Amino acid sequence: MVTQPRALIIGGSVGGLFAASLLRAAGWDVTVFERASEDLAGRGAAIGVTEELFEVLRRIGVRLDTSAGVVVRSIIALDRAGRITHDVPRRPVTDAWARIYRPLKQALPSQHFRATTTLARIEQDADSVTAIFADGSRAEGELLIGADGIHSTVRRQLAPQTQPQYAGYVCWRGIVAESELAEGERALILDHLTFCFAPREMMVCVPIPREDEARTGPQRCCYVWYRPVEFETELPALCTDASGRCHGVTIAPTLIRREVIDDLKADAARLFPPAIAGLVARVDRPLVQAMFDLESSQMVFGRVALLGDAAFVARPHVIAGVTKAALDAQGLADALASCGGDLNAALARYERERRAFGSSIVAHARYLGAHLQSQASGEPPPAPRPELILRDYGAPHLLRDPVPANRMSA
Repeated sequence: MVTQPRALIIGGSVGGLFAASLLRAAGWDVTVFERASEDLAGRGAAIGVTEELFEVLRRIGVRLDTSAGVVVRSIIALDRAGRITHDVPRRPVTDAWARIYRPLKQALPSQHFRATTTLARIEQDADSVTAIFADGSRAEGELLIGADGIHSTVRRQLAPQTQPQYAGYVCWRGIVAESELAEGERALILDHLTFCFAPREMMVCVPIPREDEARTGPQRCCYVWYRPVEFETELPALCTDASGRCHGVTIAPTLIRREVIDDLKADAARLFPPAIAGLVARVDRPLVQAMFDLESSQMVFGRVALLGDAAFVARPHVIAGVTKAALDAQGLADALASCGGDLNAALARYERERRAFGSSIVAHARYLGAHLQSQASGEPPPAPRPELILRDYGAPHLLRDPVPANRMSA
């Protein structure tokens, strides 16, 4: 009797779930270990979806295609008065993160998923790798996959020098239902990917499907607003609640101080046309997220492989985080299947192929966000060039014609 090789997957978000299903299909015994106790469906917002993502989903038996999302008519930019200044005939497909996560989670049998399990450390030798958890339990396998996100415990142990780098700005997000929009606003907001620009600020309004699994019915709009915030003083103040407690570089929407929300709404009315400012005004509990880059110089450490945001984090301008995680998982599964049981050869191939892709997507996101961040020299950032940003937003070209790392939007 042939014993199945075993893979331990740390992290139960989309990257870990993709890896689990693809490796199971290739004959591996897998277990996903997730530290959170709750379902993760509520953690995401608007995402871009691609045919490459749907191809990976179909490989694991999840039947979704572009009809699952919203296909916009074009990408437009508005001036302060609400006039269209740029109209680019691109038709990206948008969706809601939860509508990808939920079928992925359902595709993995429950016995292969362990929640409320926090990794403490890893041990490995020439024959196996062992995960030791905070409760003292242990799990052993032939391969361990670190899919535990930007603050990866796996990466922190094996590559402590690789740290997220703050980009100089934060992102505010809020979701507004179609029923809350005025009749004259709906076509403008729900038919396009809509941009507005202000000095070192950018608003992107993304139409997404309704929250449930139905393919028709009222849509929603997710606004994504990038704003400069100084790291040492302004970010801690932003992440301090009404009791005076600072929560680090993030804060739950329910804890954001009322004066911060009021100032946000007032600034939106000052900077953006009424239809766009109205989106901000309608959301009382927006989510704020500090923007970080992460670029790993190494993805494989013996019998351990990093995947998804544990290895590379690109700013949301590439709208490809879920696709990147899916392609990482597919690349790893294909490498393992093609190397005849030679784990070292498979992991070497995986690192060679996926590290190049990760570096390219991080570079492209930096190019798209260059006008939002201050420069190390103290010089002001370059002025935004909407015609280039609208043309290049997202990252579909990375599968066929990568943008050079030194290309900037000046």
